[in-house]
Amino acid sequence: MAGKMSRRTWLIVAILIIAVGTIVGIALSCNSSNPSDSTPQSDEALNFTLPTITGTNITLSELRGTLIILNFWSISCYWCREQLPYIENVAQASGGVIEVIAANVVDSATSVQDFFGDYDPAMIVALDENSEVFADYCQKYDNLRGSIPFTFFIDSEGLVQYKRLGAFTSETELWNTLQDVLGITIPETS
Repeated sequence: MAGKMSRRTWLIVAILIIAVGTIVGIALSCNSSNPSDSTPQSDEALNFTLPTITGTNITLSELRGTLIILNFWSISCYWCREQLPYIENVAQASGGVIEVIAANVVDSATSVQDFFGDYDPAMIVALDENSEVFADYCQKYDNLRGSIPFTFFIDSEGLVQYKRLGAFTSETELWNTLQDVLGITIPETS
């Protein structure tokens, strides 16, 4: 019994070390000045279920058939906050063609709700308070420092077609990347 207890304790300690390391990594590595783009070989996106600021849950696999932007961000990250309006504008302008998930890592639900205030975003704001989903994506997609913002374009089959470590510097850059990767064009404004 003592052997099992020590393994369980070791597992809990290991999980805590990973979680703390991820949090510290996020705090130290909010990254944008040198974005890193790449197109993986169409890996299936890791499935997850996260609570949202509206009190519902979002499950990635339930969005099959829809194009998805998945963005990991934090309130404390300057570049994340700078990029967030671009992502929100895409969510609004796409008319439901693209589902945008802004997965906040680390911040509490209350902090995220306070950040948005009375504004009701068109994007889904998910809460990854313990950074487990973020850590899984960092491990699978070679973000060893746990840098944010970290963005994925996922096709309608649930395959990651593009990942970007660092912020988009303009909404135009984001739309151009969507055009290049997923064939989505900038909606015409009247």
